[in-house]
Amino acid sequence: MELYSASLTQYKRLITREVKIGDLLLGNGHPLLIQTMTTTDTMDTDATVAQSIRCIEAGAELVRITAPSKKEAENLRVIRDRLRSLGYTTPLVADIHFTPNAAELAARIVEKVRVNPGNYVDKKKFEQIEYTDAEYAEEIERIRERFNPLVKICKEYGTAMRIGTNHGSLSDRIMSRYGDTPMGMVESAMEFLRICRDESYHQIVLSMKASNPQVMVQAYRLLIQQMQQEFGELYPLHLGVTEAGDGEDGRIKSAIGIGSLLEDGIGDTIRVSLTEDPEFEIPVCKDLRARYTQANNNKYTKGKLPPIVGDTTGYSPFQYQRRHSFPVGNIGGKQVPVVIADLSQVEKIQPADLAAIGYRYDEALDKWHIADASADYVFTGHQLLDFPLPGTLKQVLYPAAWDAAGGENTGVFPLFHDSGYASATSKSTVLNFVMVDAYNADEPGPFAYAQAWANDPTVVLCLSSTNQNAMQSVRRLFMALQEKSIQNPVVLITDSLWRTPDEHLIHFATETGALLLDGMGDGICLGFAGSQPMENVQTSGRTYLPVRNQFEFANNTAFSILQATRTRISKTEYISCPSCGRTLFDLQETTARIRSVTNHLKGVKIAIMGCIVNGPGEMADADFGYVGSGPGKITLYKGKEVVKRNVDSAVAVQELIELLKDNGAWMETPSAALAD
Repeated sequence: MELYSASLTQYKRLITREVKIGDLLLGNGHPLLIQTMTTTDTMDTDATVAQSIRCIEAGAELVRITAPSKKEAENLRVIRDRLRSLGYTTPLVADIHFTPNAAELAARIVEKVRVNPGNYVDKKKFEQIEYTDAEYAEEIERIRERFNPLVKICKEYGTAMRIGTNHGSLSDRIMSRYGDTPMGMVESAMEFLRICRDESYHQIVLSMKASNPQVMVQAYRLLIQQMQQEFGELYPLHLGVTEAGDGEDGRIKSAIGIGSLLEDGIGDTIRVSLTEDPEFEIPVCKDLRARYTQANNNKYTKGKLPPIVGDTTGYSPFQYQRRHSFPVGNIGGKQVPVVIADLSQVEKIQPADLAAIGYRYDEALDKWHIADASADYVFTGHQLLDFPLPGTLKQVLYPAAWDAAGGENTGVFPLFHDSGYASATSKSTVLNFVMVDAYNADEPGPFAYAQAWANDPTVVLCLSSTNQNAMQSVRRLFMALQEKSIQNPVVLITDSLWRTPDEHLIHFATETGALLLDGMGDGICLGFAGSQPMENVQTSGRTYLPVRNQFEFANNTAFSILQATRTRISKTEYISCPSCGRTLFDLQETTARIRSVTNHLKGVKIAIMGCIVNGPGEMADADFGYVGSGPGKITLYKGKEVVKRNVDSAVAVQELIELLKDNGAWMETPSAALAD
């Protein structure tokens, strides 16, 4: 197996070429840089300068500003000079999409330009065209002729460039040959990178953004492999999940995509794209970066993890393939991953306590109301519940409590440590949970008691790691299970020692999401290792996530992680851009309004895009789209097809509902389902 990172078993930065951006150095092991993008109209100098300052003071080390035409590019000089006069020297980045002339002008003014190879020269008309090799080569020469002037200007002025591929805006030419694939994203960037190299211009940063973290992670891995094979060296990487959305979901989706790569030492600069004011992206970036500070850069496992050798694991990092496991009850096989809630810290569990994990008891009707995001199992430690549970919820106990409760009991199952399971005289004939710590993949390590549990048809493994590089440790154990042909289903156990809601979200999303993206895991259980799981920390004058019941927080986070990794769908998914100077309506307000009337449409993906630049291409993964097409005007899409143009924004949300109804995607707001 070709490696895409410096190490798959311990944290180690991937070394890339050094790029200079103003006074900053990027790549080559330099500290990870944080950046964001303004949302103001670039022609509004006062607003753009003020917002840039807020971002810089929040911690942004690069600030990107949209320049959709020459007039905005020219105004970058005014913005730059104003910031410099106020003592702010943070490098500026011009964001270019369709207009080479604007890029060539901006490259003479700011420290870095970003171009999208999908629409910088190519036009996207969603046409399928068959190219011969000769015709394809002619297209590349056409791109070279139009792109070369910018390369030469950047080289002359010492301006850096980001070649920023987006999954949703691949050109018709790339789509025709490679399809809507991670490899198509890679080739889209490589075409432009080859032209830069031919001009001996190397101040290049690359990105592979997608709204689907799985696509995004695979594309970055493929890009690294391709650069290494073709050039024998790597260029710095800008990490981000595009159109992640807002709130918890936006943070979780971003953390899964960005964090999965950072865990492998990949990435030189990050941007968390949220549909919120840009200064609120910075604390999330800081929390991500805090996991990889210099103090932690040398973190290695407590036990020895053997290196990956050859192609013996059956693990491919470049395509999703769920690990094969046999089913044990509703866990494993082809079933969606389960969620296990941990209520063992509650002294005396009452029916009302289950509301935090998706079950609300109606005493008057003697019925349970069950939410879509309701846990499948509840771990209660030593406490056997003394009230009837809803039929969809099963209980997990420590072995002694399970045995004292009578052993075999419908809906109640034991949780053993691996050594305890090996010596136990009383076990369930249906389902046993067995804890295994992935502290060491050498013999005997986690396999010390494998003879007792390996391929036992009643055993579900619960894998965790106390190592600092826990994700790599658990991943290596998955590989060892594969090597030994052990096919028990696996629940991922992740505890957090962090403090704030954002820190917990990022920890859970990174360590479990990275494994789920690679098809590893048949369930998830999140917990807090400390006695004070969350603090209400205010950043930049606002609370990111309110302090809530820790069990509700863990349960909702678990379902959000499964949703973001596309392994279990329990709610509506929103693909919304972070807004910028091109946005044609109040994106945050509109997103909230659309969410309020559609958030009950389980499994429907709705894209909310501020302008045509982030229009049909960028929302490639969505079922329906709501796109700004002019001041006060909205265009509605079904997939990539325009359904209604220039709808007045005052009635556009209702028109979206009608579109959902016409296509069978609408249901009235349901009353809570009842269960006996």
